Amino acid sequence: MPKVLVVDDSLSVRKVVQRALESKRIEVLSAASGTEAMEQIARDVPDLVVCDVIMPDMDGYQICDYVKKHPALGKIPVLLISGIVNSTVLERAAKVGSDDVMRKPFAADELLHRIEAFLPAKAGAAASAPVPPTAPVLAPPTPAPMVAEPAPAPTLTAPAAAEPAPTVFLPALVVEPLPDIKPLLSAVAELPGVSLTALIDREGALMEAAGELLPEAMLAGALAACLVESTDGVGRALAQGQLQSVILEYDGGVVLLNAVGPGAMLAVVLDDPAVLGKVRYHVKKALPDLVRAV
Repeated sequence: MPKVLVVDDSLSVRKVVQRALESKRIEVLSAASGTEAMEQIARDVPDLVVCDVIMPDMDGYQICDYVKKHPALGKIPVLLISGIVNSTVLERAAKVGSDDVMRKPFAADELLHRIEAFLPAKAGAAASAPVPPTAPVLAPPTPAPMVAEPAPAPTLTAPAAAEPAPTVFLPALVVEPLPDIKPLLSAVAELPGVSLTALIDREGALMEAAGELLPEAMLAGALAACLVESTDGVGRALAQGQLQSVILEYDGGVVLLNAVGPGAMLAVVLDDPAVLGKVRYHVKKALPDLVRAV
């Protein structure tokens, strides 16, 4: 039975993946942190590692890099999963030797399809093994003809041509590429008076950032998520629905928070309050593409 290690700090994600894989007779190991994952990889030697990119102690790129550079474990496939799959994520994944990158949230069938592609020998062995018959099957003897008939003379008439199958025209499948988040954030960060744009998920994990205050982006994301959660609760209590935006004014500037679909928030830090109107205009223009990207 093949073994798959699932690395994600979210218990719900680990449980969903575990149920999906165990239904296919795949043994599932799990880890909630990078440190725990490395210990399990060295101890249990899984056949595949499925690892989230955003982790509390180290990211999925570091875990993948550890596996690929290990002299004894380097051939283990690593499938990275990320809330955003853009050019930056793909470039970093390729740099550490990741075998594939999958966008989340994902359907269980899609995950199984990706995983089984890395486990063809072990996962498919049981299903493809032939089942021996319970008893030999003997074909009945063919009776000899009573009177030998002369073979018919060959004819020169060509056989009738098979009727051509009807032609079916299918519409061309047009797949529109997802917008790249980094340029969208950079366009806002480059506006006069803006020092930082950060895209965060509802749990406070930094998804992408652009601007001058990049070292503070992760902290800003975590604090913004706490604020959004409490403010969102006020909106629901007052029957006003979900939070769409918040404007925070400080002595040194303004912080603008905007909902990006149901799962993410955009935080924009402004040094000059006078440019707030212009920034809000650009943010609203970028929101449809950001929603599609996340």
